[in-house]
This record gives sequence, C-alpha cells and structure tokens, in this order.
Amino acid sequence: MLLGLRTAIYPAPDLEAAKRWYAELLGQAPYFDQPFYVGFAVGGFELGLVPDATPGTNGAQPLWGVADVDAALARALALGATPLEPATDVGEGIRVGAVTDPFGNRLGLIQNPHFDASAVR
Repeated sequence: MLLGLRTAIYPAPDLEAAKRWYAELLGQAPYFDQPFYVGFAVGGFELGLVPDATPGTNGAQPLWGVADVDAALARALALGATPLEPATDVGEGIRVGAVTDPFGNRLGLIQNPHFDASAVR
C-alpha cells in the first residue's frame, strides 16, 4: 500500500552540475552527498539525484508542493530550466506546472491549498 511521496529521483549524468543547480533552486545544500547519489531534504520528502541514468520528461511525474506555482516556475526558469507545462488551474484552487531542468528531466510543481502537512508520516 502506498503511504505517500517519499523520494523523487532524477537522473543526473553530470552529478556536480545537477547538485549545484538543485542546491540553488532549493536554497540549501544536500544532506547526503556521495558519488553514487545526492539527496536533498524537501519538506519531509527527498529529492534525489543519480548519475547513471538517462534524463527525460516521460515516466514517473512527481509533483513538488510550492506556495506559489507562478513564482516557483519563474525562479526555475531564471536558473536555466526550460518551459514544459505552463501553470494551469486544475480545479478547487489547485494549480500545476512543470519545467525541464537543465539536465533534461521533468520537474513538476503543485500549489495545493488543500494539502495537509500534518498528514505526512
């Protein structure tokens, strides 16, 4: 049974460049930093980078929570991401959007006023 998002792993053939970019985007250094895996703690979840995989925008598409999807998309674009999916209202105040990170991965974002952080375990 699924318990909720724990980790989203992104391919990063240039691990050092990806580590720098995500550290800038997230405003923090990774908590785990090894040649085979880099992990960032993000709101009780983990964003991981692995060097031996192929980037792409297909496959699993996790959505990372943000307070303001427009501002988050603009920040990612300013840091070198490219547009993929514009911010879209999907109903009940929920808005989603996505960019392609500089390494070719889809980075999905969600602004969800109904998300209950106290339910995270």
